[in-house]
Amino acid sequence: MSTKNGKDYLYLIWKHPETRKQYIVGILSKNGLFEFEYGKEIEEARKNGFQGIAAFEDFSKKYTSEKLFPVFASRLPDKKRRGISDILKRYNLDEYDEYLLLKNSGARLPIDTFEFIDPIFDDEETVSRDFFIAGVRHYLPHCEDKCNFDNVNLNTNDELALKLEPDNEFDSNAVEIFNYDNIKLGYIPRYYSSQVAKMMEENKKVTCKVIEFNPNTNCRECIKVNLTIG
Repeated sequence: MSTKNGKDYLYLIWKHPETRKQYIVGILSKNGLFEFEYGKEIEEARKNGFQGIAAFEDFSKKYTSEKLFPVFASRLPDKKRRGISDILKRYNLDEYDEYLLLKNSGARLPIDTFEFIDPIFDDEETVSRDFFIAGVRHYLPHCEDKCNFDNVNLNTNDELALKLEPDNEFDSNAVEIFNYDNIKLGYIPRYYSSQVAKMMEENKKVTCKVIEFNPNTNCRECIKVNLTIG
């Protein structure tokens, strides 16, 4: 969990619908009050088509609320919906908590390209984050939006290899991910790459392990991993 100066943080990620590049466009924090402000990559995102969020028209303002902002709460399943207990169990929650559900689920919807992530701060001594491997469809055969794993050995609990790719034209901090047969699966998402690359260069213990593998779902969510550092 990412905390700093007594606040708990989430980053709002926007993925360009065509290039698929991810930008940190917002910062949501909680410490009694909820606060939201646009993130450190907002100007670059705006240059590439990001138009902002209607509920937060002023790009320079810090917004506050006693409750989770409705525009974010509306991305979550209703607490009264059928099967909500199974949903909470999936995200390791014993009871309905909007902020924790936002943090643990990412609140991704099929209607847009936003998601929330638990950031990694440079001063964290130990880290544990779960995420889907980025770019899988670019490195494995696929049909429509599903990848073909017929010739790829991959199972839950497999430990994966990480390699720095400093010559990557899109991200100088890029970190490649390979299975034990040295088949490239994809990358650490760009919003984590700089911190992970830095810790790898400092020879810290960085472990990446498969926690969910579903070849029958879309390529963006077929391999979920846990990354631990320290």
